[in-house]
Amino acid sequence: MLDDFMVRAALAGVGMMLAAGPLGCFVVWRRMAYFGDATAHAAVLGVALALAFDVSVFWGVLATALLMAATVTSLSGGGFAADTLLGVAAHSALALGLVAVSLLAGARVDLMGYLFGDILSVTTGDLALIWAGGAVVAGLMAWRWQRLLTATLDGDLAHASGVDPKRERLILTLALALVVAAAIKVVGALLIGAMLLIPPATARAFARTPEAMALGAGAFGAAAVVAGLAGSYWRDAPAGPSIVVAAAAGFVLAALWTALRKD
Repeated sequence: MLDDFMVRAALAGVGMMLAAGPLGCFVVWRRMAYFGDATAHAAVLGVALALAFDVSVFWGVLATALLMAATVTSLSGGGFAADTLLGVAAHSALALGLVAVSLLAGARVDLMGYLFGDILSVTTGDLALIWAGGAVVAGLMAWRWQRLLTATLDGDLAHASGVDPKRERLILTLALALVVAAAIKVVGALLIGAMLLIPPATARAFARTPEAMALGAGAFGAAAVVAGLAGSYWRDAPAGPSIVVAAAAGFVLAALWTALRKD
């Protein structure tokens, strides 16, 4: 069954959304969209460093994403507005990564694949890595769910309940870096942020509880993967952007449904 590249692509996308769906809910609740972009954009620099030092791209991207997230977190509150700091970090990391890739002598790099994803070329090894990373993040989210939710809702309530908000933010940072490292081949560095944001925003229109929103985000994301791949195959369009377009279409329909329901 896994000899079919479209089946491998669909399984890779669904595996990614197992982690990106619940994690993306916290990105929405905490208004961390820029934070996700900064971490994802650093992935390009991670690719360049991995190729330069001849190590696995996964580990290079993971290390760089963690470093970027830790740097942004440590600089927050230092006199700059959070959105300004994150914007500078995101664009600087992307530009530095592109320059670093161009300076790699003799290295053949599919830059478009890392920027926009190359889900149709996913191998069985990539599939195992994506599902393993997704399972680790999903398990981490399930294990820390109540603590993460408490820290997200109210820092004072979290302290009163014996929950350390900084520790929970660190866990989210680690999970975000893992998702970026595992998903870069699926949708690419420029589109990972979209898949962390759009499916949870879509699920928010239908969910009445945080748990329902997390499950809905995973389901909407998986549906966007399948629909995007189908559209890509039918119209011979790039797969990664097609997945994001499908997710965006789902969000528009959810927004229209919400508006009609209010009327």
